Amino acid sequence: MNSAAACAILTLSATLSGLKLQAQTLPQELRLAVPAATLLGQAKMTFWGFEVYQATLWVAPGFAEGSYEQSAFALELAYLRELRGRDIARRSMVEMQRQAPMTSAQEAAWEGQMRELFPDVKAGDRITGVNQPGTGAVFWSNGRLLGEVRDLAFARQFFGIWLSAQTSEPQLRRALLASAKTSAPAGIAP
Repeated sequence: MNSAAACAILTLSATLSGLKLQAQTLPQELRLAVPAATLLGQAKMTFWGFEVYQATLWVAPGFAEGSYEQSAFALELAYLRELRGRDIARRSMVEMQRQAPMTSAQEAAWEGQMRELFPDVKAGDRITGVNQPGTGAVFWSNGRLLGEVRDLAFARQFFGIWLSAQTSEPQLRRALLASAKTSAPAGIAP
């Protein structure tokens, strides 16, 4: 066998192995919620030197970073440490306030909904949020449905924590969107 043929076989084998790995790592709940999802990016969140979670962004065909709220996608957070659900909800509210102004009624309602939805987590636990365009967000924990928030503004601001230009973690955002093929329309900042 010549070296070109051997190289082609090794390349095809590596490509097929990568596809197999990706199919195996796609969480079961995403096979139902976003069936055509592909991995777009991953990044580790650290805070003051402590590793908090590994974020993974799965997107449906047609995903555009500049209009993420109009696309089906899932953001999986695989936790690397123990955290209380109420602390996750509170921190989420702080970050959501960076995205856009909200009324005190929205703030109270959204934080209350997240406190009810988000469980305490330990290292190895996953919380996955699925953006449902035109509806809101659905949340899963370790493959178990937690519930949903049927509010488009909530979904836009919640997922904006990681995906909007106003994120407090621009490097994490860049890593999650690293493979994005589409860009925002002229005049719209991603």
